[in-house]
Amino acid sequence: MFTFEQYLGFLAFLMILTLGFWLMIFLVSILPYWIGGSLYEKWKMSREEKKKNELKS
Repeated sequence: MFTFEQYLGFLAFLMILTLGFWLMIFLVSILPYWIGGSLYEKWKMSREEKKKNELKS
């Protein structure tokens, strides 16, 4: 059926495929959350800065 080298190659292929799948799931689920949180924090900071400048004026 398979030689030992083919078996190891097949296992390496499955491992790489599985790692790629989980990396894709990680990037699709975590990165938008991270980017959205960062943008929200920047928006809050700029809003806070505007309020400080209005109080000083």
